[in-house]
Amino acid sequence: MLIAGFPAGAWGTNCYLVAPAAGEECVIIDPGHQAAQGVEETLRKHRLKPVAVVLTHGHIDHVASVVPVCGAHDVPAWIHPSDRYMMSDPEKALGRSIGTQLMGELTVGEPDDVHELTDGARLSLAGLELTVSHAPGHTKGSVTFGMPEAADVPPVFFSGDLLFAGSIGRTDLPGGDMAEMLDSLARVCLPLDDSTVVLSGHGPQTTIGRERATNPYLREVAAGQGASPAPRRGM
Repeated sequence: MLIAGFPAGAWGTNCYLVAPAAGEECVIIDPGHQAAQGVEETLRKHRLKPVAVVLTHGHIDHVASVVPVCGAHDVPAWIHPSDRYMMSDPEKALGRSIGTQLMGELTVGEPDDVHELTDGARLSLAGLELTVSHAPGHTKGSVTFGMPEAADVPPVFFSGDLLFAGSIGRTDLPGGDMAEMLDSLARVCLPLDDSTVVLSGHGPQTTIGRERATNPYLREVAAGQGASPAPRRGM
């Protein structure tokens, strides 16, 4: 298994390229702000051929490079229908105070081919199997992607801005909802095995076991209680 990730743009959003091995087809997860060059460099370095872009949610720091990346390689993008509008209208998704600052430097819109994600779907792409879990809270259309244990790697969980090392995604932007966030943490994260590697939208990788033991939000959810606000990353 090959997973190559790098932080991109002003928000340090993690973009991941996932393939069975070097020299094979791959899936690109969350090519965000200023990610296109990093995507091309990673493709060349590992001799990869992209077959799809999949998106954990629609915020511009996760989707800003979708159009150029999909266009350059003639591949589709996958996104949950509740967040699809964000690709064409990021200002509405972020609130005017944040969105207006970005409009002058971004070319927004959808790629030519867009597919919609559904909860529980299993995507067979590039020789990989990704299980989609709808996980609202950060946005209405937030999803995560799970990959089963393989011969050389433990289970992998691409959490987007649901779960970070030590924290969670913010819920104060349009479409955010703390009650939905806590429900998603309980429903999507808690059932995962402790060995599951968490690759999030921002910050370093972690494991479910580590977060179950130390993340204040996951600890409180596991105890059946609400969590108190704490610093959170992401847009």
